[in-house]
Amino acid sequence: MNWIADILLSAFFLGLYDLCTKHAVRLNAVTPVLFFSTLTGATVWTILLLLQTIHPGLLPHSLVTDPLTWQQHLRLVLKSGIVALSWVGTYFALKHLPLSLGSPIRATSPLFTLLGAILILGERPTFLEIIGVLTTLASFVGLSLVGAREGIHFHRNQWFWFLIAGVLFGAVSSLYDKYLLGTLKFSVPTVQCWFSIYLLAFFAPFALGWKLRLWNRNEFHWRWSIPIIALSLLVADYLYFSALKNPQALVSIVMSLRRGSTLVAFAGGLYFFREANGWRKLPAVLGILLGIVLTLLG
Repeated sequence: MNWIADILLSAFFLGLYDLCTKHAVRLNAVTPVLFFSTLTGATVWTILLLLQTIHPGLLPHSLVTDPLTWQQHLRLVLKSGIVALSWVGTYFALKHLPLSLGSPIRATSPLFTLLGAILILGERPTFLEIIGVLTTLASFVGLSLVGAREGIHFHRNQWFWFLIAGVLFGAVSSLYDKYLLGTLKFSVPTVQCWFSIYLLAFFAPFALGWKLRLWNRNEFHWRWSIPIIALSLLVADYLYFSALKNPQALVSIVMSLRRGSTLVAFAGGLYFFREANGWRKLPAVLGILLGIVLTLLG
């Protein structure tokens, strides 16, 4: 059952990713945080590309990228653009929202992916999936009521809508991943490598504009959590794909266990950032997780 250990570790590092993101953008300029964290991921993959070129056969197959045509490169540029839009929404939202609210909302991405599969791919939800969606929506209402105690009213808070936009683009990215990996048969390291490199290309011009003060902006403070954002995401994704590769792994269980990252981020938000109303938020957070588990099992 090594795949269970892989996915539980993946959930931990995904929760660490949320915690480091919050630590990095809190009272800080978001644009350079995005740039330096993506620079870290792109640097790791560039080094692996160079090793692959200089010493063929040195790297394990799980880290070897495939040669691509220019049309295939364009498809990965599109993937990076979608992720860039998702990250802009979520990073700015997490800067202004408590992590104990933001992380559970981010965890609902599979529901939006399901909605996209219904609308775009023509899939039909099962009874269990419908129950899961309704459970999540009811928990959303509960979470919004607790958020109102902190002065955060979801329906008129712009950062909540930034987060929803980020989650929606994240769901689009998941559907596109299914197309790239399932239909077009891209390998996992090829997608991870080039999407990381092209993501840096998307953020670099904005980082330069920030540096040249082309717009009003906040000051930037370097924090140790910035490179750990990228490194924790790389490890989380590697363990996640390793679990999926195991023939004994059940996709629904893998996806459900991975959502345990929300509990890591939720507990970290309360402990490290002293966020309020933890016990009041906990039932709604557990309800969201239950809804997601029911949806994925359906």
